[in-house]
Amino acid sequence: MRTLAVSATAVLALGVAGCTVGPDYQGPPKVALTEVDGGGFRRAGDAQPQSPPARWWTVLGDAELDKLEVAALAGSPDAAKYQARVREARAVLRLNRANGLPTTGVNAADLHAKGLTSFLGAAPATGGGESASQSNVLDVYTVGLDATWELDIFGGNRRAVEGARAAAQAAQADFEGAVVSLTAEVAQAYLSLRDAQARLAQSRRDAEIEGRTLAMERQRQGGGVATDLDVERLNDQLLSTRANFEPLQAQITDQLDRLAVLTGRAPGDLDGELISPAPAPLPPARAPVGDPASLLRRRPDVRAAERRLAQQNALIGQRTADLFPKVTLLGDIGFNSTQLTSLLESGNLLYVAAPILQWSPFDFGRIRARIAQARGARDEAEADYRKAVLGALDDAESALARYGRQRQAVEALARVRDSADRAARLTELKMQGGTASTLDILDAERRRVDDETGLEQAEVQLTQDFVVLEKSLGLGWQDPAAAS
Repeated sequence: MRTLAVSATAVLALGVAGCTVGPDYQGPPKVALTEVDGGGFRRAGDAQPQSPPARWWTVLGDAELDKLEVAALAGSPDAAKYQARVREARAVLRLNRANGLPTTGVNAADLHAKGLTSFLGAAPATGGGESASQSNVLDVYTVGLDATWELDIFGGNRRAVEGARAAAQAAQADFEGAVVSLTAEVAQAYLSLRDAQARLAQSRRDAEIEGRTLAMERQRQGGGVATDLDVERLNDQLLSTRANFEPLQAQITDQLDRLAVLTGRAPGDLDGELISPAPAPLPPARAPVGDPASLLRRRPDVRAAERRLAQQNALIGQRTADLFPKVTLLGDIGFNSTQLTSLLESGNLLYVAAPILQWSPFDFGRIRARIAQARGARDEAEADYRKAVLGALDDAESALARYGRQRQAVEALARVRDSADRAARLTELKMQGGTASTLDILDAERRRVDDETGLEQAEVQLTQDFVVLEKSLGLGWQDPAAAS
């Protein structure tokens, strides 16, 4: 028994001082060094290099949008789904950690047997009757503690814990990516709602002007100045404008229901809050965008890809450990007695400790195939990481380019609108001087309203492009400084 205890102690010391096989994770590969180390985005234009705020929607200054974003973060089913995945991955990590600890159990038994002494070859008691029968009855009482512990000599379990930790961190990054997409989707739906409401109001203004124009043209027709064709063309234009009312109203309803679902509510629940038209918010004059290096630290999809690369790297070591022997330490300590009253006496103490060696040297072909499979998965994960980095940079550069071009378009349309305003005022002056007709006034007003509508739609598109830009920067899930 002493020899077994000494052997178990030696095996335990070997397990504590064991090595960890497999490649150590050296971090992700360097990708796009020219841009990342270059200091700034190539298509940033006049955007500010300062770090942008995480809750980017607050810079738009729209209280309704702020309320919707907060409601979506609290009630969205998509966010809840990814949060559940994070909890699941963390539970797997705890399970892998627990696998490195001993498995213990408590046992107790009361054995009552008759005829066991004869079966074991013991001489039956002499005498007759009841005393002989009682001497052939055996009672054994036992209570004890048993434990098994697979020693992690070559680090297979440590690699499993390393991989599970990386998987949990990847799940957390996936959740943060879902939050980024959710906040952008809420803002896009809100802007589409305000745009549809503005276009419906514009169509009604157009219909009013066209109705007044048609009425005047009918008066001119009665005086023999306008033809039937002129009247019919104006009437057709008025009917066409009025036909746009219902499709626009349907778009408004669609966006109201979309916002309700995104915030975890039933379709129609937001009608009372958002049915009244309101202008779409505008982005700040200069958008802060940071730099490519901070972008890659902040983007959840890039961080998730990097963590999955670390997970696959740990799997190589986990598979490599299968090439080496596994040692399991068994232990049992307890008391055994035929008398319950003397069960816990020191003379009844029994303990056993034994190391068990397991090795499959004839299974190396399968094990090496699994190692090769793990290396292939690791290479695939590295390619996915490179793709994620390049995709993140492409998203940001493209969004910056679109946003800059759309801002220039808004500035140009603002000049067009100002010119239309001046033309309308000049037409009014000409009418006061008797050199312009009411139709001229209505026509100038129609052009002015159309140019104003074009500018409003361009401004909505500018804000939409701003939302896409913020999403491409990986914003919406936490303070950017914390990601650094």
